[in-house]
This record gives sequence, structure tokens and C-alpha cells, in this order.
Amino acid sequence: MSDPTSPLVDQTGRPLGPRAVETRLRLLETTKDLLSQRSVREIRVVEIARKAGTSPATFYQYFKDVEDAVLALAKQSSQELLDVVDTVSGSWDGANALDTARNIVDAFIRHWDEHHAVLRVRNLASDEGDPQFRKVRRESLSPVLQAIAQQIERSQASGHIANEIQPQAAAAALTAILERLAAYRTELEPLGITRKDLVETSARILVQVITGDQPK
Repeated sequence: MSDPTSPLVDQTGRPLGPRAVETRLRLLETTKDLLSQRSVREIRVVEIARKAGTSPATFYQYFKDVEDAVLALAKQSSQELLDVVDTVSGSWDGANALDTARNIVDAFIRHWDEHHAVLRVRNLASDEGDPQFRKVRRESLSPVLQAIAQQIERSQASGHIANEIQPQAAAAALTAILERLAAYRTELEPLGITRKDLVETSARILVQVITGDQPK
């Protein structure tokens, strides 16, 4: 993943000054807003520029095209999941385990609620084989997956989980569940499944797989 502390640059590689950073951010926010309304294929550079109060020429100083702006948004949103890694790496002892798991599930749901349109495009492009979006998706989820796998390995070492369970495979399955449920949680509401239901049920699944314990 790109270093979030590195200076932003334009298409020529020149570092951006404060005003340019502000303009770039405005273009990204406008792109994100339009994505929440319709498909990325229906969005045009001229529309983004007009709504952001600038020109298409200015847009092209920072991004190659609309997809490039969405890619930047995807990279930007990925930084938020790094906080989840710290949570996964926290305590899973006794009563702490269920609270830790709830915080993880809640963080995934909040992440998708905030960036749903961007993450939807990221995942679709990744599934279609786009290497840039696939890389961003992998780099976003891999740290979480690795942290979960490490906790599973610790539980195996203490004899709480069967050695037949492959930590990376189990972590990949759990990460996929978290992302999928967070992405489609609103579509589950007509079935009577609330946000609270998802958090509590998913958290208990996490605890069972990661610690081998059955939370009461």
C-alpha cells in the first residue's frame, strides 16, 4: 500500500501545494458523491469538474480519468481498515474476546456504510481482473487477514484449536464473511436481520473460530 505520509503529486510527478491539495480533495469528494447516485460508467469528467467548481483541464492535472479518481478514493478509504488490525491484535482472553470481535464487525460495517459506492466499484473492478483495483483490495484486506491468522495460530499453540485448521484459510474465510455482510447488510434488513443482529452473530462466529471458545 502506498505510504499515506508521502506527498501528493500531480500527473507529472510534481508535489502539490496546499491549494492544489484542496482542489484535488474537492474533485475526489465530488466523484464520491456522484458514485453514490449512479454507475461509474455514467460519470463524466466534465460533470465532476463543473460540480467541483473547476475545469476538466484541472481534473486531468491530478487524474488520468474517472476510474483513476475512484482508484484514489479506494486507496484513501483503505487506510481506515488499519485501525481494525490494532483491534484484532488486542486481547482475546475471556470476556474481552466478545467485545473485541464486536468492535471488529462494527468497524467493517461502518467502513462500508461510509464508502459503499467506492468499495463496490473497487470490488467489481477487482473481480473483473483489473490489476490496480485488485492490488488495492488485497492490500486493504491482507493486514486484517494476517492479524486474524496470527491470533488463530496463538490459539492453536495453546491447544484451543485443532491443528487441522489452516490459519490463513480460516482467516480468509472470516475476512470474506465480514466484508460480504458489511457490503450487503441493507439487503438483509427485509429478512428481519438488523445491524445489531449482524454484529452480535458475526462477533460470536469470530470468537469461536479465533479462540475455539463458545461465548455465553
